Amino acid sequence: QVQLVASGGGSVQPGGSLRLSCAASGSIFSIRVMGWYRQAPGKQREVVADITSGGSTNYADSVKGRFIISRDNANDTVYLQMNSLKPEDTAVYYCNAKLLITKLSPLYTHWGQGIQVTVSS
Repeated sequence: QVQLVASGGGSVQPGGSLRLSCAASGSIFSIRVMGWYRQAPGKQREVVADITSGGSTNYADSVKGRFIISRDNANDTVYLQMNSLKPEDTAVYYCNAKLLITKLSPLYTHWGQGIQVTVSS
């Protein structure tokens, strides 16, 4: 029963900060990649940032230098520190994980619930 539980969304003024968290739980053998996607109204869903089990990170060009993705020591929780937020960051954010339930099981993608981030005056 794999679960991804996201938290930390909310409303903030431009220039402010928010931190998103996503905790994975259940019978998980390993998590290869965890990351964050977002979808703004009228826009395509996009990858915001992701981090591999080895700690390699990738960021969308629009958030480079402002957002930081990290994970905890157990590699079961991923964080997205969002700084210098802009109105265009307003979107529903989704946690994503690519994981193995068992050593021999297929790799699959699992999604957490969407959380709203609103940046406005």
